[in-house]
Amino acid sequence: MNAIDKLAQAGTSTWLDDLSRERITSGNLKELLTTKSIVGVTTNPAIFAAAMSKGTAYDAQIAQLKAAGASVDEAVYAMSIDDVRDACDIFAETFEASGGEDGRVSIEVDPRISADAEATLAQARELWAKVDRPNVMIKIPATPGSLPAISDALAEGISVNVTLIFSIERYREVIAAYIDGIKRAAAAGVDVSSIYSVASFFVSRLDTEVDRRLEEIGSAEALALRGKAGVANAQLAYALFEEEFAKAELPVGANVQRPLWASTGVKNPEYSPTLYVTELAGPHTVNTMPEATIDAVLAADDIRGATLGDATAAGTMEAIAAAGIDFADVFEVLEREGVDKFVAAWNELLEKMGARLA
Repeated sequence: MNAIDKLAQAGTSTWLDDLSRERITSGNLKELLTTKSIVGVTTNPAIFAAAMSKGTAYDAQIAQLKAAGASVDEAVYAMSIDDVRDACDIFAETFEASGGEDGRVSIEVDPRISADAEATLAQARELWAKVDRPNVMIKIPATPGSLPAISDALAEGISVNVTLIFSIERYREVIAAYIDGIKRAAAAGVDVSSIYSVASFFVSRLDTEVDRRLEEIGSAEALALRGKAGVANAQLAYALFEEEFAKAELPVGANVQRPLWASTGVKNPEYSPTLYVTELAGPHTVNTMPEATIDAVLAADDIRGATLGDATAAGTMEAIAAAGIDFADVFEVLEREGVDKFVAAWNELLEKMGARLA
């Protein structure tokens, strides 16, 4: 039993936060499943931008798309959809064995339309149909403009990975959107047992922003609080998950929406590379990690069982706020930057792909 298996025993599924054509065709993705106990995959625009901008794995398909007169957007999504479909097939047995909970592969809607619920829903439908695998999840950002699309997609039976969640307040809205969508699905006669969702709560990005502000304050008290906001905020999110779903009157057969810990690669080398894994283990959760973090978890083998449910988390967040951190501003900045970073990565990919198709 390796450390990832121990994490699973504590209730946390480990997914890989990366995907590329090379991983699929080389057998690397299958190897991660069989040797490192990875049970799912998440992607985002930055991941596909990195994958498609280097190497030769996509050359043949680019040539075919060019000959067919595909637009840049059509080409990028055609290649992304093929990769996600192939990854879904690799994880099909895991999907079946877990009863649909794991073996999931996520693909994200265009980040440029995150403020347009109607356009977001239309693309979620399109991606769901084109990937055409029961274990795909459509990633939709938790922006105010996209929240209605989350409910609507779930109501139609589409499994959704809600991404870019930073604050407890926004997470509460995401849970409400999930419950609304599931109830509407049941009312429409959709088999709710086949609908799965995760709520992706970003962790390390919060520490990066809060630590920067604490260092600007510079007091001994402020500096002592560095590296504590990310875990404490996620602990509070888990407490909210338990509270809300304990009282939620879900339709018969419906699944809870699992919290997913994202952005779990440590940005500060002074922190333990497994910080956002060992401190966030517990029932009904997912941790999506870059491969470097997966390897660090396997090497450290320091899983201590379930660590979620820390009663000191609220006090930690209060202490950080008392030190001078305006969390409302922090969360606003992170949500805006989160969308902007994905848009920038997507635009860069489109520019590079346009040059190759020209």
